[in-house]
Amino acid sequence: MDNSSFKKYLCSAFAFFICAMPAYSLELDMSVDEEIRKNYNPSKIELDALPPLPEIKNTAPSATVTTPPAISPSESNPVTTTTSAPPKTVPSTDYSKSTGRVKKDLPKTSAADDFSAIKVKKGTKFLVKSKAAVSDYSRAGAGLTFVSLEPVTKRYITIPAGTVFKGVVTESHRPQPTGNGGLIVIKADKIIYKGSSYSIDAKITKANGKKIFFNNIKGKRQYWKGVAAQIDKGENFYQKSRRASKKLADNPVGVIISPIPTVAGVVVYAVNLVGSPLFSIYYKGGHISLPAGTIYQIKLLEDLFIY
Repeated sequence: MDNSSFKKYLCSAFAFFICAMPAYSLELDMSVDEEIRKNYNPSKIELDALPPLPEIKNTAPSATVTTPPAISPSESNPVTTTTSAPPKTVPSTDYSKSTGRVKKDLPKTSAADDFSAIKVKKGTKFLVKSKAAVSDYSRAGAGLTFVSLEPVTKRYITIPAGTVFKGVVTESHRPQPTGNGGLIVIKADKIIYKGSSYSIDAKITKANGKKIFFNNIKGKRQYWKGVAAQIDKGENFYQKSRRASKKLADNPVGVIISPIPTVAGVVVYAVNLVGSPLFSIYYKGGHISLPAGTIYQIKLLEDLFIY
């Protein structure tokens, strides 16, 4: 045996003896496990910590079913067992509670919502002729009838000539002392197409070829005419006074008083000239009267639906 092998065996023996000595032996302390076993029962920990299970109540009606057991020589009575039958109907749920919404009935569709309705756009114009006379003496609410003179063609529809329109006088008044003329306001409210009547919202834009602003058919305003008339009155009086002064001047006796008429004429003329705007306030305007057969133009203010 060589020297190196001898050293290996010697070292191994030395290490074995050291490990086998009592001073280096390991001893497990089991005292902790003993204390746990004394104070706690591991089999009862889970049941004590968890809450008790809820009881299940069966609200469905139970049916008693009798089933015959296996016949044996010692038993002759049948065995009775109880089973739960399923409910005949499923309980209904409230839609508002389950979804948080309330059912609503759909609104009834109007002509504008009807897909079969044909729309005539607002702004469409119709040339019509009146069948009755109207004036500023007409009362509000008086009805009128018009007949169209030309066909109007739109998409999917043609409104022929001779179509009847209905209108109504919504406002009227006679000439006023402030110089305003008479007033008539006419509104077209119906159209009769192929025997059916449809409501419309329309106004008059022309009467006898003249444009109507704000749907007001008005008589002539004669305020400024009244101003001119007052000035003319003063001028006429002044001319008369001048002629009177000339006649007096031709007479030797009247030459002394001849300036008096001229002075009076000047005073009256000045008063009329300066006060004509005030005096003309009480000058009435002109009357308005439209006979039967007057040509009007009707313009739609809202879409018309025909179905």
